[in-house]
Amino acid sequence: MALYDTNHDSRPRWASFENPDAEPGAGGKANNGAKGSASKVIMPGDNVVLMHAEESGVVRRIWAALDKYTDIEVMRNLYIEMYWDGCETPAVECPLADFFAFGLAEIRPFESELISSPEGRSLNCFIPMPFYSKAKIALSNRSDKNVLFFYDVEFTLEPVKDALYFHAFWKREAPNALGKPYTVLPRVQGHGRYLGTSFGVITDKEKYGGTWFGEGEIKFYLDENGDYPTLCGTGTEDYIGDGWGQKTFAHRTQGCLIADEDSGRYSFYRWHTIDPIYFQKEIEVKIDVIGNGCRREASDMQKDGVPLLVTAVAGEPVFDPEKPYIIEDGYEGDSVLFCRQDDYSSVAYFYLDRP
Repeated sequence: MALYDTNHDSRPRWASFENPDAEPGAGGKANNGAKGSASKVIMPGDNVVLMHAEESGVVRRIWAALDKYTDIEVMRNLYIEMYWDGCETPAVECPLADFFAFGLAEIRPFESELISSPEGRSLNCFIPMPFYSKAKIALSNRSDKNVLFFYDVEFTLEPVKDALYFHAFWKREAPNALGKPYTVLPRVQGHGRYLGTSFGVITDKEKYGGTWFGEGEIKFYLDENGDYPTLCGTGTEDYIGDGWGQKTFAHRTQGCLIADEDSGRYSFYRWHTIDPIYFQKEIEVKIDVIGNGCRREASDMQKDGVPLLVTAVAGEPVFDPEKPYIIEDGYEGDSVLFCRQDDYSSVAYFYLDRP
């Protein structure tokens, strides 16, 4: 639809503390129209409904700002929840910061196609979220602090046809299981579209020093795949469009918001808007946790009992999960790839044919 086309079926609504029910002609009543309820304090244990609707429509934009946006513990213990069409199980139950692609709960200025934070002080999401009969978005304060919270949920009430339901799946492993891929999205059955991924990684500097963490390949198991995926990447930084390591950047469909080699902290995202990933029956998404160091570094770590499993030496595959490879003497500068254990968190964003 062109910007200038008319639409007689769409009725815009904004839900905020100034009009929490998003009723027509009911905004700004709290102070006789003079900004009386722009924000509220969300107490520990509170669950506040931010938006609700009782007919079909599409959530178009979510904006939020809060006074504790620099407090990592708060940002990871405020949860956003989304329910579609009366389903009691949330389609989204995710820490607020992680949902807005801040995998380490550290807010940074950035712009992308789906999510942005203009100056690193606010949260914006432009992912369309359709519903057929009901919708509810809530905020749960699972921290031990009061939070001053501002928000808008902007949506349109309109007929919806042949639409998929939006979901987001968050998880964290600290550390991940050695030698096994980190599961970004467990097996989900149904028809849908995978929309993207955001990651937060804190490397174990004490065990692995300054060796590189990101050799792991992203893998998409689609529609009754067996042991091997249909889609397979070539490396972690390659998945977000970078190469030979990754620094900070923020582009339309891919970016890395934090790349701190000294502390071993990385936060990055990838949207599949231009390169769609549809699935007809089921999907599962994994990424290998594999690092890279020279032979001397890997050998020293192996002798010191650091948890690792060698997968390749000087470009030669040697991985055998039943018989761990012991590094032998050789050219100290040879590249060695190895499974490792770090702190991984992620959000998988996807659409599905059920709520």
